[in-house]
Amino acid sequence: MTEQNADRVVTGPFRTDVVGAMTIDWDVPVPVSDGAVLRADVFRPTAPGAYPAILSRGPYAKGRPFQELLPGPWQKMVADHPDILDGSSNAYQNFEVVDPERWVPHGYVCVRVDSRGTGRSPGYLDPFAARGTLDLYDSIEWAAAQPWSSGRVGLCGISYLAINQWQVAALRPPHLAAICVWEGAGDLYRDAVYHGGILSTFVDRWYGLIVPYGAGEEAGVNPHTGQPVYGDEVLTPAELDARRADFGRLVREHPLLDDFHRARLDPDWDRIEVPVLAAGNWGGAGLHLRGTVRGFEQAASTDKWLTMHEDTHFSHFYSRYGLDLQQRFFGHFLKGEQTGWTRRPRVELRTRHADGSVALRAGAAWPLPETTWTRLYLDAASAAMSPDPAPAGARADYSALRESVRFSYRCPRDLEIAGPVAAKLFIESSTADADLFLILRAFAPDSTEILFQGANDPDVPIAQGWLRASHRALDQARSRPFLPVHRHDRHEPLTSGAVYELDVEILPRSLVLPTGYTLTLDVQGHDYTDPATARTAGPTAGSGSFLHNDPDDRPADLFGGAVTVHTGGKHRSYLMLPVIT
Repeated sequence: MTEQNADRVVTGPFRTDVVGAMTIDWDVPVPVSDGAVLRADVFRPTAPGAYPAILSRGPYAKGRPFQELLPGPWQKMVADHPDILDGSSNAYQNFEVVDPERWVPHGYVCVRVDSRGTGRSPGYLDPFAARGTLDLYDSIEWAAAQPWSSGRVGLCGISYLAINQWQVAALRPPHLAAICVWEGAGDLYRDAVYHGGILSTFVDRWYGLIVPYGAGEEAGVNPHTGQPVYGDEVLTPAELDARRADFGRLVREHPLLDDFHRARLDPDWDRIEVPVLAAGNWGGAGLHLRGTVRGFEQAASTDKWLTMHEDTHFSHFYSRYGLDLQQRFFGHFLKGEQTGWTRRPRVELRTRHADGSVALRAGAAWPLPETTWTRLYLDAASAAMSPDPAPAGARADYSALRESVRFSYRCPRDLEIAGPVAAKLFIESSTADADLFLILRAFAPDSTEILFQGANDPDVPIAQGWLRASHRALDQARSRPFLPVHRHDRHEPLTSGAVYELDVEILPRSLVLPTGYTLTLDVQGHDYTDPATARTAGPTAGSGSFLHNDPDDRPADLFGGAVTVHTGGKHRSYLMLPVIT
């Protein structure tokens, strides 16, 4: 009997286990509006009652333990933050979702739903598709109607399980009471697959990690139930391909921002009114940084908060710091508890210092109202940056795929920056296009580079930004001097010898550099590499696995030319910093 046929007759869970004060309903059928049936695991208090639900829907298989899926990151996370195991046996921990042993005792039901086409939910696998958003809507309303439910549902999860919260919140499910969007994204094109119009090859690696429904027992068995993690059917390779979108190919077929990208991730921000806790990571340059702060800014919610942290992609979601934030937020909005949440500042930044320490910076809005937008003008003659523009014009040339040019600023006093960063550059290229990689770096007085633990990389520079010169057209209605927003709806080739004015978005920062330290801007045509480790051929280059080295997207004859940065005189190239005074 196939699983689809079984869904027509099975109306309850595969089985129910009672583990002391926690009851687990395994593989519960969740019917959705087009007649399909998804599968969920439900962890709930054993004591009878009506409880709010913390729900997630994702493609990483509810029956596969975190430590089995990614043993290396798991071991590092618990070694660095042993408090993650406080109050938990870790027996029910899964990838990028809450640990039920740390939530159920506090009066919550944890619901994990397998996305259509993966885990134990049959169907067609199509990441970020509108049908998946409707599935999440239906799952929320299903959870609210269960006998154990108080009728209030919150969403909580990392990455994919955060991204789909923005999507479904714009549809306004009646029983969605709050969302915790932890290191997500809000714009498929700009945040995830085309950085500044340049293809991120992460899309292939990420999609390769998603195992489709029907992969068979060899792909994994749930250690608690003995069920195949990816469904009872065993499909042939041809059948698997037929039930799975070729996401990487589709992304490459749509190099401009068109309806393909909008249909998958471009929520109507004006319709998002549910309470929001948006949590981002300063080290998440390749995917989860931009979308967190932009989502917070754009959501129409009156009740919204932004918190920004450091460390690896997963750590603070599970650490005592993150757990306390989440439970205070949901305690207030799902249970009506007096958690002190409304006294919390709307913006809280874990600000990094050059010595590796972290301090809190609170604010009333983003960008911080006390920001002084400060221009540092580039001077190619001295390779320096200064608050005063150079009166005479100069030029700096580099070979795009091999070299870079650097502009330096020595801090005359302690420098704190917190917010979006941008650059205006006047460039010319010997070829019809050029990819700009802008790397903001910092150095101690002894010339040691200041690097930080990134979300997915052990050593990341201060900040990064990207722009394909042929994508220079701005969305004037949405752009601000400190935050250029590009249309990405056209290619406008360059003419050799002509000078073009480009505005480049550099991802936001919160950082303090002491007096005597040097801030630099590197302009180049390739990904950042750490000279100390020369990781040019490794899997990471300062932004995790979010690389930009696809030869079809970046043919050398088009993107390997000579590039010139013009400064001073009539070409006032500059770096704009959000300085806190």
